[in-house]
Amino acid sequence: MNAYWKGIVLGLVVLSAPVMAQEKPAVWDLKSCINYARAHNIQIRQSRIAWEESLENTKQAKADRLPSLSFTTAHNYVNRPRPEAGDKNSYSGSYNLNSSVSLFEGGKIRKNVQQMDLQNEVQGLTIKESENNIELAITQAFVQVLYADEAVKINEGTVEVSKAQRDRGKALLEAGALSKADLAQLEAQYATDKYQLVVARTTLANAQLELKQLLELGVNDQMELAIPQLTDESVLVVLPSKESVYLTSLGIMPEVKYNQLNIRVANLEKEKAWAGYLPDVTLSAGLGTSHASGIGTGFGTQTKHNWSENIGLTLNLAKLNIENAQLNYENVQKELLKSVETVYQDAVSAQNRFRSARENLTATELSFELTQEQFFLKAKNTVELMTEKNNLLAARLELIQAKYMAILNQQLLNFYQGIEISIQ
Repeated sequence: MNAYWKGIVLGLVVLSAPVMAQEKPAVWDLKSCINYARAHNIQIRQSRIAWEESLENTKQAKADRLPSLSFTTAHNYVNRPRPEAGDKNSYSGSYNLNSSVSLFEGGKIRKNVQQMDLQNEVQGLTIKESENNIELAITQAFVQVLYADEAVKINEGTVEVSKAQRDRGKALLEAGALSKADLAQLEAQYATDKYQLVVARTTLANAQLELKQLLELGVNDQMELAIPQLTDESVLVVLPSKESVYLTSLGIMPEVKYNQLNIRVANLEKEKAWAGYLPDVTLSAGLGTSHASGIGTGFGTQTKHNWSENIGLTLNLAKLNIENAQLNYENVQKELLKSVETVYQDAVSAQNRFRSARENLTATELSFELTQEQFFLKAKNTVELMTEKNNLLAARLELIQAKYMAILNQQLLNFYQGIEISIQ
């Protein structure tokens, strides 16, 4: 019980300390988001509490190797309201001192301490795993905000173009160079583009809300994000080899490390189980005495006459319980390889998509400019103009989608290599 309460107190300190220590940044970049989440995420803080409790339990397990000593005393007071029942009041007391020590337990206590030390390391690695998970989630949410923010800017530009076309159409209508039907189509396209802008802004607001919720900010907390200016060179960086990423990740990912430790924990469990076929021999001894009022002798005489001693041996047998962690270790290696291969392939594909989208955007912009000029010269109709403008919008959105997919997967490859995630 003492160890339990120590764990609770330590846990409360760990739980509350980060909140008091770190202020919210005025402007949030990716690094500040990750650092804040590591310090304030509830799951991570709960993992730290569990780790502190595990350390306290290990101290208690180490204490099991020492002899135990306990003292108990009991006192009773009886009141009899009827005088004919004899003495009106009586008092009795007892005193016992007990001790026990393990003489032989097949090394189970020593192996149990070793096992708990390893489990403490595992618990520490699960904290790192929780930090990694929240770091990945924050990175993905942050990149989604960047994409949504740029999509809003593209849609704002599209609305400006539609408005300019609508205004130019009105002027041509007044000059008799454009029909009312064509102007109506320009008006409809302008309204559609304004609606798409509202949708894009809603998407951005939802992405910002998701990031805010991952950071576990309050309802009144506001977020101003630092939007980095990303060049084509930052998108098309040279990727490391898939093999080097995987081999590096095997040495640094906490889930790999703690599954390795779990194999050692399982081996110790096996050794403890075999030791369970051996008897546990515990020596115990105790001293005791008692006294009571109303029996005609004094306190000293009673405690002397009631003095008692005891000694005993206890024999226990344990059950066999063997855990197999080797398959879990092999499985986590395969899952890690699968993750690295997927991220690597996504990164390569996104870069290829970005190159193609960039070329397509150049051609689409030229086509739109020519079509727009021909439209106002009455060489192209409204449908052809709207088609080219929509193609231009789609090309721009395809480019930024490929751009941020490439950026995200580059950062994930850095993560698996133990390189700090940073978008600047």
